[in-house]
Amino acid sequence: MNLAEGSRMSRLVHNLGFIYGKMLLHPSYRYVLLILGLPVNLVVLLIWQSRRKKDGWAMVQQDVEHDMLSTNYRDRLRTEVEEQLRRKHRFFRQRVSEAEFKRQTEEWLEESAQKELKERTFSKLQEQGKQRLTMADTFQSLIDKPWFIAISVIPGCLMYAILLLYGNPYLKYIFERILMTIFVILGVAALVFTILYLSPFNPAANILGETATQEQITAFNHVYGLDQPYLVQLWNNIKGIALFDLGKSFSGNEDVTATIARKFPITLTLAVISLLLALIIALPIGIISAIKPNSLFDYTFMFIALIGLSIPNFWQGLIFILNFSIKLQWLPATFNPQNWLSMIMPTIVLGTGLTAAVARMTRSSTLEVIHEDYVMTARAKGLSERHVMLKHAVRNALIPIVTVIGLQFGGMLGGAAVTEKVFNISGLGSYIVDKQFIPDIPSIMGGVVYTAITISIINVVVDLLYAFVDPRVRSKMKQY
Repeated sequence: MNLAEGSRMSRLVHNLGFIYGKMLLHPSYRYVLLILGLPVNLVVLLIWQSRRKKDGWAMVQQDVEHDMLSTNYRDRLRTEVEEQLRRKHRFFRQRVSEAEFKRQTEEWLEESAQKELKERTFSKLQEQGKQRLTMADTFQSLIDKPWFIAISVIPGCLMYAILLLYGNPYLKYIFERILMTIFVILGVAALVFTILYLSPFNPAANILGETATQEQITAFNHVYGLDQPYLVQLWNNIKGIALFDLGKSFSGNEDVTATIARKFPITLTLAVISLLLALIIALPIGIISAIKPNSLFDYTFMFIALIGLSIPNFWQGLIFILNFSIKLQWLPATFNPQNWLSMIMPTIVLGTGLTAAVARMTRSSTLEVIHEDYVMTARAKGLSERHVMLKHAVRNALIPIVTVIGLQFGGMLGGAAVTEKVFNISGLGSYIVDKQFIPDIPSIMGGVVYTAITISIINVVVDLLYAFVDPRVRSKMKQY
């Protein structure tokens, strides 16, 4: 190892000690750090307790405590505490017994005395040029020694991994968003299953029919585990989602995971094409409307956007079918994977609302920034209008636009069922609608939860785009 590599390694090791101390101050990460590096932390704790006895804190504390006793500090403090308590009781018109008054006095007195003792000890220790040894200081002194790294790297590998992750603001940001996504998905799974569990529908009776006997219904419930307690069924469903094994559907006895894997790409493709179409149309229209506010172009396209937000998807789809399929016979009325023309009407119908929402948000967000001082300064420097708009105005207006795009795209995935039904598309949305009245719990759970997973991933991407488009977000990430 050459000198440069050794210097980099030394800085990395030193930074690990600094990050360790920083994580101990963070309430959430503290427990993660202590648990992941439990063997190493136990060694550090023992060494810290041993060294702590020699850091002078105990001796200085005894001196300060002796000074406080010799100056009758506690007696004066007791008088002040009693007076404050009496004023408090008079103000709130509280009546307490003498025993309760003494208990409150002693409790408050002890708390105030200990706080004062700690502050005076800390100040006196600083005057002597010393400080109290912390667990972070002990770890920092140990990690600088090669032998400690050698013996702790294997038992503390997870701890060192979390230290490196915490030390990189971007990785930490991504990790926290992914962790939040996991909790959201678990919450969605529990909520959806609970709603289905409490629903008045009887899957066995709906599938077997009115002529089914009680023995047949009991056998059905036993085969699919519907006779088990609520928590057992919930655990089995969450475990199946995590392992991508949702079992068989109640209706049709088909493999749910395979069915969702076959239908979900259709819905996702439809939503992605609609998103791209919406962005291609909406962003230029919104920017031009902001550059030329209150013009004929602005009024015309914002009026069209308002109409686009107001039109229900199912009505728009039916009108398209009546005109372009039945009357003009230009486009097929139903979806066919082998015919790309059959995707035109569904994508337009699904993307109309998104196009309108993004166009209006782009206009309003761009209007907010084009009169800011930094935009006027860019113009004063002689930059071209195109450069000013694209580099300074639009880029700073992207945060709310990206937010709307992420939310609307998630809404498209969830709301694609109506469009799929109108155009007879065998996607995930129509699949969930068909299964919900049974209710086919494995099918609905799989469809809803995997849609929620996709939406959560999109939200993580949107959060990362914030840092990409806005340097202020990146700066806050580094400070966090």
